[in-house]
Amino acid sequence: MNSLFERTSSSWVRYSSYEWKKAEDGKLYLTPTRDAQPGIYDPLRDAQQLVLDALNIGRMCMSKKPDVEIQKAIQNFAVKYGLFGLMTALPTTPKFMDYEAVYLPKNPFIKAGSMSTMEYLALFFPFEKPDVVKHGIESMWNIERDKAMMALAMTMSDRPMAVNMGFQREYAERYDWLKQQFIDWIFIFSTSFLYYKDYDTNDEDTRNLFRQSMAAFDGNAPSYHIELLDKPTIVWDFHSLLLGIQMMFSFMLTDEKTPLRLCKHCMKVFVASRPSNEFCSHECKNRHNVYKSRAKKKDNNGEDNSDE
Repeated sequence: MNSLFERTSSSWVRYSSYEWKKAEDGKLYLTPTRDAQPGIYDPLRDAQQLVLDALNIGRMCMSKKPDVEIQKAIQNFAVKYGLFGLMTALPTTPKFMDYEAVYLPKNPFIKAGSMSTMEYLALFFPFEKPDVVKHGIESMWNIERDKAMMALAMTMSDRPMAVNMGFQREYAERYDWLKQQFIDWIFIFSTSFLYYKDYDTNDEDTRNLFRQSMAAFDGNAPSYHIELLDKPTIVWDFHSLLLGIQMMFSFMLTDEKTPLRLCKHCMKVFVASRPSNEFCSHECKNRHNVYKSRAKKKDNNGEDNSDE
């Protein structure tokens, strides 16, 4: 996996701190704090850990951990990697500001097939509206009041306007949408893992159910170009971090040499150094063996007691 992205690059924006805020309609959003500072980084530098962190938050959600615990984990994830960029991940194109309306393919969050641009923007700017004027396909965006945001927009000026707007401090993403996305990823991993783990014991109907579940995985690929940096480098043009995670996850899910596995002891998702690995660490392996030894001893004592 690491060698796959050795000669690749990308860029995304993350803030130094995020907070949960409740909007007037009662929905909970994650957004940068007022004094948070933006920074640009390359999510491909540590692609494995990014995907593992996403999957393990999904595992927390599936395990029905308390919302407070899940929210803290998502907040920490955002500090490390930024928000998903759902605003540009969902429409048919990240350049939706160039059109009269936003068009949306089937997705788990918004049922409408299309909506006005301003109505759509309001879903991601619930606290402070962006200074945008929209007339047909013409758009004007004013950020002159915030020098830091102006500098960020100028640095990322090669991105579509909507992507740049998603990097602004006022941008926010709903908790229930973030949580659902993490759940979707762990569901896909679990489908693949269990399909092969229980292949011999499952009947063909059950296998087909797993195949149909996997077929629902959205594998849209980002575009890329090549830049002559210190060496020829593939630069992925992610218009959302979500799309980047989807791509990295897809490569990891199909990697036979270092496959994704579920630790037999702590149940965390990890990258196995070889296909036969069942534990994420020697510590987990030792603890599991101690637990099995104690359980076996307890069973034997129980049998001995019952014989007396």
